[in-house]
Amino acid sequence: MTAYAATLLIIEDDSQIRQLISDLMRQEGFLIEAAADAATMDAILARMRPDLVILDLMLPGEDGLSICRRLRAQDTVPILMVTAKSAEIDRVVGLEMGADDYLVKPFGPRELLARVRALLRRSHMLPAKQRDRRLAFGTFIIDLDARQLLDEQMTMVKLTSGEFDILACFVQRPRRVLTRDQILDLARGRATGPFDRTIDTLVSRLRRKLEAASPGSNLITTVRNGGYLFTSHVRLLT
Repeated sequence: MTAYAATLLIIEDDSQIRQLISDLMRQEGFLIEAAADAATMDAILARMRPDLVILDLMLPGEDGLSICRRLRAQDTVPILMVTAKSAEIDRVVGLEMGADDYLVKPFGPRELLARVRALLRRSHMLPAKQRDRRLAFGTFIIDLDARQLLDEQMTMVKLTSGEFDILACFVQRPRRVLTRDQILDLARGRATGPFDRTIDTLVSRLRRKLEAASPGSNLITTVRNGGYLFTSHVRLLT
């Protein structure tokens, strides 16, 4: 299992390969989103931000190089490019377009897993001042180190320890549907039973406090049979 439930976006038009990679990564504890083409990828990215993208080079319609260039222009998400092309020029072009690593088909599951884990480690080994410790969303600022939430008037919003843990979980995974089990695992580091309603209670209280401080913000929505979604864009404060 991974140390945290990182989400991988797999963009691969071959349904068998896409399923094999998805199954492998789920077994290793990752959350998975998958797309066969750029249009499906765009729909996924409109509602969530992955921790890493596994991107096939040869795709129908918009190819992997174009997608890679477009993703890199918008975000710093790690990109692992996967392709059947083994020529050096193809690897160079892929890296120049913004890919962080390059894996040639056919590849073994251990190599794929090792490269994914290495990219995730690298993406979190930034200088302290660049790490996501002070974030802004809506009219709020959250300081993860000081464990403080400030409203638009820079007044502290009083949260319990549990409420803050839930909010910290959400702001570090914005626009991503999280189940109650995942939230409890991420926020508290333990598993939950199917009838544990602790998360529902904490989310309800957190919602009320956020709404009181910023009426109409609607930052946390319930996804039927899914969990909860933090709807706001989150930006890093320097």
